[in-house]
Amino acid sequence: MSLDELRTKIFADGADLESIAALAGDPMIKGFTTNPTLMRKAGLDDYAEFARQVLDKVTAHPVSFEVVADGFDEMRRQAATIAGWADNVYVKVPVTDTHGRSTAEVVRDLSQEGVKVNVTAILTLPQVEVAVAALEGGAPAYVSVFAGRIADTGRDPVPTMARSVEMVAGHPGVEVIWASPRELLNLVQADEVGCHIITMTAELLGKVKQLGKDLEQFSLETVQMFHDDAVSAGLSL
Repeated sequence: MSLDELRTKIFADGADLESIAALAGDPMIKGFTTNPTLMRKAGLDDYAEFARQVLDKVTAHPVSFEVVADGFDEMRRQAATIAGWADNVYVKVPVTDTHGRSTAEVVRDLSQEGVKVNVTAILTLPQVEVAVAALEGGAPAYVSVFAGRIADTGRDPVPTMARSVEMVAGHPGVEVIWASPRELLNLVQADEVGCHIITMTAELLGKVKQLGKDLEQFSLETVQMFHDDAVSAGLSL
């Protein structure tokens, strides 16, 4: 499979402004996502200023920014603020609060008010069902299913992702995101089940050029790498 054959859209996931600026003009990238954990790792402490700089660089693609509140009323307020930053903004709302209470009512209200919502941190099919129902008849939206975290528990995420795609099929404007992929294979898997979008970090994006690579050639390059590293390290017996 080649990159040109893929139907799944690739969204860059990160909080590094230099990387975002470089990817904004890359035809392979169809959107951007970030989250508070990525922002913390990047050393950011001014959310609004970070968002302003991102949106100065990304004007033609959707960008997802997440609320940082835990209370439902504050989620609504923050979502309205974030949505007002630009027309291409999607507001990430977690599927529950930190106590496990569903945010479906918040999602429903925001979606009906015209806010483009990205329901995030989903790991189960019942959560997908609740999110899709809350988004019914609302603004364009994303349902982010964290396939990578499902895989981290020893479970195959493919059946969950395939079923998620089926569950949104009758809901125009709602797309499924294969979130937190762990390897390039996930891009192929996402495409095979008809997943609309996959998020990819800079590390994974760097591997896209290997898609469909000849394995004999890859084997040779691996042997050459081991030999070169042994020489560089001065290893001998």
